[in-house]
Amino acid sequence: MRALVYDKPESFAVREVPDPVCGENDVVIKVAVCGICKTDVHIHHGRFISKFPLIPGHEFSGTVAKVGRNVTDFKVGDRVTADNTVLCGYCYYCRRDQPLYCDNFFSRGVTASGGFAQYIVVGHDKVFRIPYSLSFEEASMTEPTACVIHGMDVIDVQPGDRVLLFGCGPTGIILAQMIKHSGVARLVVADPGQFKLDLVRKLGADDVVLVDREDFSLHREKIRDLEPRGFDIIVDATGKPEVVQECFDFAKKGSKIVVYGVCPEEARISVSPYEIFQNEYKIVGSFAQTHCFGRAIDVMERGVVKVKELITHSFPLEEYGRALEIVSKPGKKLKVVIRPNE
Repeated sequence: MRALVYDKPESFAVREVPDPVCGENDVVIKVAVCGICKTDVHIHHGRFISKFPLIPGHEFSGTVAKVGRNVTDFKVGDRVTADNTVLCGYCYYCRRDQPLYCDNFFSRGVTASGGFAQYIVVGHDKVFRIPYSLSFEEASMTEPTACVIHGMDVIDVQPGDRVLLFGCGPTGIILAQMIKHSGVARLVVADPGQFKLDLVRKLGADDVVLVDREDFSLHREKIRDLEPRGFDIIVDATGKPEVVQECFDFAKKGSKIVVYGVCPEEARISVSPYEIFQNEYKIVGSFAQTHCFGRAIDVMERGVVKVKELITHSFPLEEYGRALEIVSKPGKKLKVVIRPNE
């Protein structure tokens, strides 16, 4: 089969590799669509937990091409997606029912072969049927939606909360929709991209603020005018440490500051411990997901989360380099997907 293979950071090529072997409890999926995530950009630069060589791609959907002899819940031709996380089940955290912290956690497309290939093999327990109401493109957004579901569990929005969200990339817009459906009194979204703000307003934001990357004071004033006392919840979905730092400027007593975006590992911010103590700030992180795919498919199927308009570009596997460039640079784009079998 053809697959995108990284030998090392920033060194990749589409080449012929062996077809995946289907074990007795496995399902082989013919990949229809696989989305490019900002995590893939981090992997490209060698700035994530990945090891090389690697076939990346963790947001995929397709059809069942083969099933193992013990698999009875799926058949060839089924339309499916799959949870890319694999957990050991026996480490300290797994035995405490905290599987996301698994000491032996690995992820297809991140630490094991992923979906930027014509085929991928997955354990049948990780496979989910997708309804015909969702296209393969939409179904490829199940993984980021599942991450948002986990994020909502962590954030624990309360009815009547006032929420400020920085960043409306694809995941940020999904997160905005879920927050809006959770009973908040007000959702304000801030981002430097006007076309993204127009879309997130259409999909549920109460107010949007255009961020000025050159002069933060301009959007700070607008945000403070909207909620002079501050917000109950401030979420960073940008992965930029300077924005995480700024989140504290819009907090009130008892606020929750949520680090959702992926900042560089070496990044640091400066926070007053006394202010955390005095104001009882709650600082929480949200990393990946486990066991959230079923709920993700449900909210997409029911229209609570709409993802169709988020997909702006589509490329065959051979044009991955061009697709990665579009994802990496500023411009009028949201989700870019790859079609490995075209």
